[in-house]
Amino acid sequence: MITTSLVVWHCALSIATAAESEFAGTRRVTVMNYQDCIELSNKETTVLLCHQVGGRVLSYAWQGKEALYLDPKEAEWAPDTPLRERMVSAGRFDIGPEYLIKRGLELWAGAWKAEIIGDRRARLTSVEDPISGVQLIREFALDADSSHLACKQIIRNHSDETKRWSHWSRTFAKHGGVVAIPLTPALSRMPSQYVMVHSGHHLDPKPEDPNIRVRDGFLEILAPPAFPKLGLDSYAGWFAYVTPDDMAFVKSYQTFPNKVYNELAGYTISIWYPKTRIPACELEPIGPGNVIEPGEAMAFTEHWRLLEHPYPKADQSLDLQGLKNKVNAQF
Repeated sequence: MITTSLVVWHCALSIATAAESEFAGTRRVTVMNYQDCIELSNKETTVLLCHQVGGRVLSYAWQGKEALYLDPKEAEWAPDTPLRERMVSAGRFDIGPEYLIKRGLELWAGAWKAEIIGDRRARLTSVEDPISGVQLIREFALDADSSHLACKQIIRNHSDETKRWSHWSRTFAKHGGVVAIPLTPALSRMPSQYVMVHSGHHLDPKPEDPNIRVRDGFLEILAPPAFPKLGLDSYAGWFAYVTPDDMAFVKSYQTFPNKVYNELAGYTISIWYPKTRIPACELEPIGPGNVIEPGEAMAFTEHWRLLEHPYPKADQSLDLQGLKNKVNAQF
């Protein structure tokens, strides 16, 4: 598990271009072996962006607390490391549907272009992938005074065929937290408000697990369940992950009840919370299916925030109403 102090220890200042140096809250740094990463920062929040192995967030830290899991094996990366052998952790993004899409490894683990484009703003751009037929552009904007980080992914169709891909986030947060997802039962197709994917990709529509419960309008995932992958069709437009260091990692985003979500069971959210395989909890907002004609593009934006919120003690439950009030106050 990596902390903010470890991230800083790995960082070294690089030289920004003259144009880039004009923008407030930005600089180029080296993280592990990744040179010329982009740092976005304000008084209390630091964001580190990687473009050498996919376009992603290496660190998202607030008041000295790190939200993401960055695998120490990433320190072994070198420019000649084969794509299939590159570790990709921390703030990952992708495109779906998971079981239908085919994409080149260049999108997932290849080198991207990185630009500083404004005060606390950056853009990461992939190559044009011939397998999926798209190019990905990810734009990040950190607020001047808060932890609010806007993460916009643009899917551009450079092929001569219509594409139907969707946004899929695959962020690795630190292990050990509690997931809190507000539910919208009137819009749900799921009898238990979620489904569980068993081994062999078997979909369980009525799962029971002691580490998962519905309480006060929320689905709570208290710890890793028996099978780590879960899918939900909540249209509340946000969820939170509360970590043992009393911090809530909140993701908010627009939902579309009248559009088709083309994941396996119409997920708007997926959570992957393994017991032992990797010390992370994967937080996955999912966008609706999009018809993207040749030469056109679509965009989906996640809004990340880090808020102070108490992690429940052994004899207590998470303060769900207090969490909801704090999230509502952000909008």
